[in-house]
Parts: sequence; C-alpha cells; structure tokens
Amino acid sequence: MALQLYDTYARQKRVFRPADAHRVTMYLCGPTVYACAHIGNARPAVVFDTLVRLLRHTYGASHVVFARNITDVDDKIIAAAAKEGVPISAITSKYERIYHEDTAALNVLPPDIEPHATGHMAQMIALITALIEAGHAYAAQGHVLFDVPGFAGYGALSHRKLEDMIAGARVEVAAYKRHPADFVLWKPAADGEPGWDSPWGRGRPGWHLECSAMIEANLGTSIDIHAGGQDLIFPHHENERAQSMCAHGGKRLANYWIHNGFLDMDSEKMSKSLGNVKLIHDLLEAWPGEVLRLALLSAHYRAPLDWSEDLLHQAKATLDRHYGALRRLENVPAADVPPPKAFVAALEDDLNTPQALARLSALVSKANKAQTREEQALLKGQISAAGSLLGLLQESPEHWFKSDKGLGADDADAETIDALVAARVAARKARDWAEADRIRAQLTEMGIVVEDKADGSIWRRQ
Repeated sequence: MALQLYDTYARQKRVFRPADAHRVTMYLCGPTVYACAHIGNARPAVVFDTLVRLLRHTYGASHVVFARNITDVDDKIIAAAAKEGVPISAITSKYERIYHEDTAALNVLPPDIEPHATGHMAQMIALITALIEAGHAYAAQGHVLFDVPGFAGYGALSHRKLEDMIAGARVEVAAYKRHPADFVLWKPAADGEPGWDSPWGRGRPGWHLECSAMIEANLGTSIDIHAGGQDLIFPHHENERAQSMCAHGGKRLANYWIHNGFLDMDSEKMSKSLGNVKLIHDLLEAWPGEVLRLALLSAHYRAPLDWSEDLLHQAKATLDRHYGALRRLENVPAADVPPPKAFVAALEDDLNTPQALARLSALVSKANKAQTREEQALLKGQISAAGSLLGLLQESPEHWFKSDKGLGADDADAETIDALVAARVAARKARDWAEADRIRAQLTEMGIVVEDKADGSIWRRQ
C-alpha cells in the first residue's frame, strides 16, 4: 500500500505524494538547548526518526533530506546563562551535546541537516524585510510584528477562529501592537543581552521566525513534511505557516503537517510543579536506550502515551524475548531480505507502530519454532530488517545480554514478570482479549505459566 499520513491541516489521512520523489524534504522542530531534555521531548525525536527511516526505505536514503533545528537563542537560554555568569554559547553547546548523546542512545539517527538559529540571522532579517515590503509586517518601538488580520488564512492549521482567540485571551496587549493577535518577528535586546544588528536596531528574532528562515535556507520555500509535537500546532506552527506564506506570495510552507501526541506520567501531565519530570539522561542510567525507544513506539504516535514503570518492564521483557530468539539463531547467517510487506504496510498506515510491533513479535514467534536452516535464515533476516526500520535490535544478542541492564528471557526478574502479569490482568478487566492473549503468549515463550484464579492471577516458571 502507499504511505498515508494524518495531515493536521486537512484533518484526515492523506496518501503521501512528495513534490519530487528524488528529493523528499522533512523538517522537525528540534530542541531549545538550555537544559537536559525530558522523555516527552524524546517522543518526537524517536517517532519522526522512525518516519525518516521509512521514507528512506521507500524512496532511497540519498533522496530524503531531513532537517532538525537547534534553537540556540531564547529567553530561557539567556536566563540560564545569566544565572551561571557565562555566555549563551556555553549553555547551548553543553546541552546540545547532551541532547545528541541522549538521543543517540535511543538509536535516533543524526539529521541530514542541523541548522542553528544563531547561524541564520541574515536570512531572518531578509525574511522580515520581505514581510514588511509585502505589507504583512510593521515596525514599532524597536519591534517588528506580523500583521495577523492581514492574512486571511490565519488559524486554518490549528482550526481556530481569530475572534475566538482574542475573546479567550486575558493577557495585557502591548501598546505597540496594532492588533492583540499580532506576534513578534524581531524584538530589541536589553543591555547585556545577546543581540544582532538589524535595520530596526540591535535585537534578536522571535521564536516562530527562526524556523521559517531555517527551513527556507536549508530545504526551500516549500517542503513536503513539517513535523512536531501537538503543543506546537498553535501558536508556533500556525505563525510559521502564516509568515512563510505571506513572504512567498501564498506558497504553502508544507504539504503535510504531522504532529505527535502528548506523554503523561502515570496518567498525570508531566510538569515541574508536580515533580514528575523524567529526564532522558536519568532514565538511561537505569534502562537500555532501546527499552525507552520501544516504550515510546508502543502507542500510536498521535495517541496519548502513559509513561510508567510497568510500560518499561513490558518493553524490556519484549526486547529480551526478541534478542533471545536472535541468540538462538546466532550460528545461522541472516538472509539478505527486506522486511515483510505486512510489516511495512503497518508503518505505511500512518506510522502504525503498535501494529508493526505486533508483526515483529509474530516473526519472532515463527523464528522460535522454525526447524529448517533455510526458514531460520529467512526469518532472522526479516527480523533484522524490520528491527532496523523501527530502530530496534541494533545490538548483538551477546552485547545485549552482557549488559547490566539487559535480561535474558530465561533470566527475567520477578519484577518484570509481575508487571506483565499485571498488564494482562488489566487487559482482561478491560475485556481486551487480544492484548491479554498476546501477553500470555509472551510469558509462555519466556517460560512462565500463568494460572487465573478467582482472586487474581499467579505465575510460575516452567
């Protein structure tokens, strides 16, 4: 089947058709580097890395150009630098390095292009100038603002009406704004703050402008896919779309807008005030990176994902089982084959990773039962190819099981088994029989027998 993606703008799944199949372009809003990234920040990195892998599989690696930016000038960065008494570059270089290390541990591949905001000031100033000349922006008191009412299509991406946005606002409107919804393209830099010379005085760009300028400079005025988290739809992506279209005569910024859902911590919103923020850096101290990646891919990317210890234990047990199958076939050369069509079809259906993971699990089950060397070689090749598309099973079984964080299927700890049994009980209560059966099969292959009793379920090793 052809790749279909849910387009936020169209509010439906659409068959993906790139403008040029020999140069498929995709942009992802990357990190603002002022602190260590949390696991919620990892979700778009992992999800859209998987999409890029699929695009490269479909169109060829050399025909896909993927850019993920670094925001290295921002109020939070400036505040962090001031607090430590260092230049902003000391803050941004430190946390950019940590972000790269953390995401690499999750098997996130480096982007083809990684533009930095501070490296595109000339392009940003040129973009603002074009907007002023086109009558879509104006200078006022050292600021330059985008004229929102002057763009009739404003709100089409987020599906909001301008009058509703204003009616719901309770923020005092700056005196220099012509309209409450007008947003900043350029703002003056205070004494002692980083700034760049411009026709409107020394200052720095607005956040929304940065991405528009970096996209144009590195990918072109119109791209195939613009990706990011749901929290960016408004105002960030709405404002990007508006300013880019107005600067280029109404030309679309992106043909497909793709957004991932939120991540919750144990059914609660992750927030500093609740003290439940989990940093990637800290989680990697306790869990292999592939466990975190599998957990992030376990739910459909557009659905909410409830992050919990149980989820991590289930992900670890699944990977132990998969690596266990590959260990049993370590003396069998893998056939050089592509991933099965049914597996690829699951990913082509709006990146349905839960379905793809189920089909990978089915391949592992077949591999555990395969008798002939030919069948074992074929299945091992298919498992490896499918794992590569998901960014999983990238280690050797020997390395996986030697790791302090890896457990063999035969050596699964009681906590991991308890978590799987509890998940099965929850699935049965929810009458999700398919999930309950899947977990029972997984436990069976781990050598665990489950007995259902009136007062609950118990387990024992075979």
